[in-house]
Amino acid sequence: MYTEVPLTLPAPAKLNRMLHIVGRRQDGYHALQTIFQIIDLSDQLSFMPRNDGAIELTSQVDGVAHDDNLIVRAARLLQQATRTDKGALITLEKHLPMGGGLGGGSSNAATTLIGLNHLWQTGLSRTALAELGLGLGADVPVFIHGHSAWAEGVGEKLTPITLDTPWFVVIHPHVSVSTPAVFQDPELTRDSHAITMARALQGGAPEWRNDCEAIVRKRYPQIAEALDWLAQHAPSSRLTGTGACLFAAFDSQQAAQDVAKQAGQYWHSWVARGLNTSPLQDALGC
Repeated sequence: MYTEVPLTLPAPAKLNRMLHIVGRRQDGYHALQTIFQIIDLSDQLSFMPRNDGAIELTSQVDGVAHDDNLIVRAARLLQQATRTDKGALITLEKHLPMGGGLGGGSSNAATTLIGLNHLWQTGLSRTALAELGLGLGADVPVFIHGHSAWAEGVGEKLTPITLDTPWFVVIHPHVSVSTPAVFQDPELTRDSHAITMARALQGGAPEWRNDCEAIVRKRYPQIAEALDWLAQHAPSSRLTGTGACLFAAFDSQQAAQDVAKQAGQYWHSWVARGLNTSPLQDALGC
């Protein structure tokens, strides 16, 4: 039923270097402008093919039923789209926090689609996989394409870009954020002026901000406290996505490590390098 050696691949995190909400669509979703940057923090997924068509995720995620996990849903979606009779035994080594704004679930789904497309030899292009993945979440396509990107729409209209690659301190303040609650908050800014990609890439205030931050600060004082603390060390500190994680950029690994060590006295903290190409691309040699 199984091959001897599993295919093991990373599912990297992302940061929203900026996030503007420029409107609300008729379908209820919000129109966004954002800059995605891949970072070198990752979950790990291992895939072992099966010949009986079954999809089995051996690792349990707290609060998520097996069949609701995006990994399982992605695998079954690829089965249905390609009409393959192959299955997989999948193991998840979880490092990224759930509900942290790092895109962990979406990245897991993207790695599953790419990994099983490779393992099952189903032959879908990255574009086709991204179209499938969009049905699982707006962030899935950026992980499938695997490159830093300027994004519009609900986050699915992607233009590859090249960003600086600083060292980041990433902090998780031991709280889970409800993304739907943030986007439904009546006080959320929904009318930011749309800007061009060229202007956004110039960086700096006021272009690089997160329109969700004011609402998250109001709802989650733990996050507000962590943001205020990090801002003392780096004025560019901001939220990623709807949180709960926040981050700041540093010029050197040592400077980032010094701040992360201090932050670790209060919260979960990491040092991560900004990337322009996903380590998933490197792992598969494409």
